Amino acid sequence: MEYLWKENGLEQEKIEKLYQELKIHPKLCSLLVARHIENYEQAKHFFRPRLEDLHSPFLMKNMDKAIKRIEEAIFKKERILFFGDYDVDGTTSVSLMVLFFQEFYPNIDFYVPDRNGEGYGISFKGIDYAAENKIPLIVALDCGIKAIDKVAYAKEKNIDFIICDHHTPGEALPEALAILNPKQKDCPYPYKELAGCGIGFKLCQGLAIKQNLDLEKLFAFLDLVCISIACDIVPISGENRILAYYGLQALNSKPSIGVKNIVAHLDLGKDFTIADVVFKIGPRINAAGRMAHANAAVEVLINRGEVATLQSKNLERQSLDKEITQSALQEIEKLGENSLVSTVVFDPTWHKGVVGIVASRLIESHYKPTVVLTESEGKLTGSARSVEGFNVYEALDACSDLMLNFGGHAYAAGLTIAKENLEIFKLRFDKEVAKRILPEQLIPKIKIDAELLLSDIRPAFFKILQQFAPFGPENMLPIFKTCNLKDTGYSKIVGENHLKLDLQDENGNRIKGIAFKMADKLTLLKQGSFDICYQIEENSWNGQVNLELNVKDIKAR
Repeated sequence: MEYLWKENGLEQEKIEKLYQELKIHPKLCSLLVARHIENYEQAKHFFRPRLEDLHSPFLMKNMDKAIKRIEEAIFKKERILFFGDYDVDGTTSVSLMVLFFQEFYPNIDFYVPDRNGEGYGISFKGIDYAAENKIPLIVALDCGIKAIDKVAYAKEKNIDFIICDHHTPGEALPEALAILNPKQKDCPYPYKELAGCGIGFKLCQGLAIKQNLDLEKLFAFLDLVCISIACDIVPISGENRILAYYGLQALNSKPSIGVKNIVAHLDLGKDFTIADVVFKIGPRINAAGRMAHANAAVEVLINRGEVATLQSKNLERQSLDKEITQSALQEIEKLGENSLVSTVVFDPTWHKGVVGIVASRLIESHYKPTVVLTESEGKLTGSARSVEGFNVYEALDACSDLMLNFGGHAYAAGLTIAKENLEIFKLRFDKEVAKRILPEQLIPKIKIDAELLLSDIRPAFFKILQQFAPFGPENMLPIFKTCNLKDTGYSKIVGENHLKLDLQDENGNRIKGIAFKMADKLTLLKQGSFDICYQIEENSWNGQVNLELNVKDIKAR
C-alpha cells in the first residue's frame, strides 16, 4: 500500500520560545508544541503527571445526585447491580466497581449481557434479572446513554438507573436518576474523553471523598482504568494521560489480583507499554465476550475465574479472525465495487464476536470506511470501522431510519439492521460517506512528527523521547523523517519478507534498522539515495544496547 507522508506545520516562534525555557533538543520542543505544550509549566505537567492534578469528580454533572443515591442504597442495605458492556472497557468497569465496593459494601452483584442473545448495552433481560433478584439500583457502565426504552422499562419496575457512559449522547436522554457523561452538552467537566471505566472511576473517587474512604485503595485499581483507556482507543491526553501513566505503573509493579493472573502468562521480558496492553492483555479479556460470555472475563479480573478460559477463547478467536478476514476479502473481490467509497460486506455464517476485528483488518488492505455484518436471530448485526479523520458515526446516523439500533464513536460503531434493508443500506451508507469524506481521507497517511539528521539520534535524545510515554491517540509514538540516505551495501532480506537495514548519510553517519514486510524495497535501496520515515527503538543483543530504526516507509528521491 502506498502512503502519503503528512508533515506537521508548526509555528516556529512557539518552538523557539519553548526551547528557550526547556533547553532540550529543538525537535523535541516541536513534538511538545504539536501536543499543545507551549511553556515550562505545561511541560512539567506532561513529563511529570500527578494524581493530585486529577479533576474533582464533583465537577461532573449529576455526580452529587449519583453519590446520594448510592449512599441511600448503602444506608438501606439495598443490593446494587453493576451492569457493564461485554468489551474490555465494560468488563474492566464492572471489575473496578466490584473490587472497590466489596471492600466496604459487599451487598453487590454484576451483570454483563450476552453478545449473541442480548446484544450491545442495557438489555430487558438484564433489567428482569434485577427485578427478579429484588435489586432496586443499577449502575450502568460504558453503556446506557441511548437506552431510553430500557430505562423506562426499569422505571416501571421501580428500579433506579445511574448511567456512567462516555458515548455520544443523542438528542433525547434516558430518564435515569443520574447520567454521568462529560459529553452531555451542559456538563461542565473539563475533560471530555474519559473511557467508560474512567467515568466509573470518577464515581468511585467522588464516593471515596464523600465517605472519607482511603483513596489509595481506589488507586490500586488504576491498572484496570489503564487497560480500558488503551483498549477503547481513547485519547491519552489530559486526565487520561495521568490515569494511564499511573495505571501502567500499577500494572508493572503491583497489578490488581485478576490482572496479575493474566499477565503472569505473558513473559515480555520488559515493562508493559500501552501497545502491549492493546495487543497482549486486551484480546484475552475481549475473547470471553467475543467467543462465549464476558462474565468469564469479569470473573478472572475479580479473581474468581480461571485465566486458562480466557487463553483458550483467545486462541479460538485468533483462528476465526484469520478465517473470516480471508472470507471477507474474497467477498470484496467478488463484489468488485471499486467505485464505492465505502465497504459493506455480509455473510450469515460469520461469527458475531469477531466482525469488529475483521472490519479493522479490511481497512488495512482496502482503505475505506467499512461495515462488516453477520446474521443473528433473523437480523443483521455487525460493526463499523473508519479511516483516519472520518467520522463514521455521523454517516451511520444519517442512515438511522434504516437501522434497528446503533451506537459508538467517530471511528468505531455497532449496528443492527433488518435483513430486507441491506441493499438500500449499502447504497445509502456509501452516499452518506461520499458526501462527507475528502479524497485525501481515502489515502492512508503517515504523520511525520519531525525531520531528523542521523547525528540527532543519540542516547540523550532518546532518553527524553521515552518520557513522552505512555503513547496512544493524541500522543502517538513519534515518527521521524530522514532524507538523502544510502545503503551501506549491507542491507538484506531477512525472514520471509523483511528488510534488515544498514544505512548511512552523506557525512558518514551510520545506523541500523528493520523494515517489516518491505523486502520489495531492496531494489530501491540499491538504486541510489532515498528518504525514510521511522520510529526510534532500543535494541538489546548480547548485552549491548543500541538505538535502531523501525522503518515505516521508504521513498526514492
